[in-house]
Formats: sequence, structure tokens, C-alpha cells
Amino acid sequence: MTETSSRRASFVVHRASVAAVLTVLSLWLSTAAAADWNVATLFERLAREPHAHARFQERKYLSLLTEPVDSSGELLFTPPDRLEKRTTSPKAETVTVEGTRVTLERNGRKQTLDLRGNPAVAVLIESIRGTLAGDLAALSREYSVQLEGDASKWRLVLRPLDSSLTTLVQRIEISGVEAQVQAVEIFQADGDRSVMNISAVPVR
Repeated sequence: MTETSSRRASFVVHRASVAAVLTVLSLWLSTAAAADWNVATLFERLAREPHAHARFQERKYLSLLTEPVDSSGELLFTPPDRLEKRTTSPKAETVTVEGTRVTLERNGRKQTLDLRGNPAVAVLIESIRGTLAGDLAALSREYSVQLEGDASKWRLVLRPLDSSLTTLVQRIEISGVEAQVQAVEIFQADGDRSVMNISAVPVR
């Protein structure tokens, strides 16, 4: 083997060794990141978000209707527990939740109810509010919480712990990226379901 050939062979071997090291390092970092990603990590990131302002598009599939029902508007969440859903289409309607109090504004009229006396309503509201707040402890009191995926694309599967509520809600699936919630899908026990797609409004 000539000196030139020897150098070329040595370079090829060295390059292959560096590539192997980089591959192993990449795999190690990926494994470490996956090991660090869990429900607690997700909720820590969600809790660090100061507030949420997003647009939503919701579609409800109801067994009594032949066509789905669409609506759209804005969602606003202000920590620790204020959630506002402003529907602008097809009809204006605002639902505001603060603490245990829910206020519905429609056609110039207001109605209020207490979540403590309406568990069927509370189980739906707390799934979204608890997630946006990053309050895993509160969410775990109401649901079994299962996390799928990783930080780049995750999904929470929530199932009510109260057996009396499972006759109303089968499960709720909340999906997102990093600390952004992007979709909420509610599966009712009677087969009806709703899908809400959420897109964050850029902070100016």
C-alpha cells in the first residue's frame, strides 16, 4: 500500500469512527430527552405559560342530527382559574368560568351556575382549565391521566374517575406541541363527540 493510499484509508476509518461516535451521542441524547419527558414535565411547562389567548373552531357530531354543528370564536385563559370561551359564529355567546362559578351570556341575558352542583359540566370544564393551568394535581383528582407521544407531538387521554360520570363522558383527548394545546376532543358515552381545534393568537 502506498503512503497516499494509507493516508486515505486512515482518513476513511477516522471519518467512520467520528460518524459512529456522533450517532451514538445522538441516540443517547434522544433517549435522555425521552426519559425526561413525562406527564409532570408537560404540566410544568404548561404551568409556566402566563396566559392563553387562542382562536378555536369546534365541530360537534350529534346522533340526533344528520350534519355536524360548527362554531368558532376565541378562548382566553388567565391563571389561576379564569377561562373564557367567546363564540362568534354562528351565534354570539360567551361562557366565563372563574372559580366554581360559570356565567353564560346569550341574547343579552345572563345565566349562572355553580360547578359544585353540576358535576357533568364540571368534568368537561376542568379537563381544559386544569390542562391550561398546568395543574396536574387538580386534574388527577378527577381523571386518570395518560400521556402519549413526546414534546414535539403529545396527547393526553383523560378518563373520569367518578363512575357516575362515565355514563356521560367516556374520555377526553387533549393534544398539542410543547406547551401549546392544539386540540380537545370529547367522546361522550352515548356516541356523540366534539372536536375543538385551537390556534394560538400571537402576542404583540
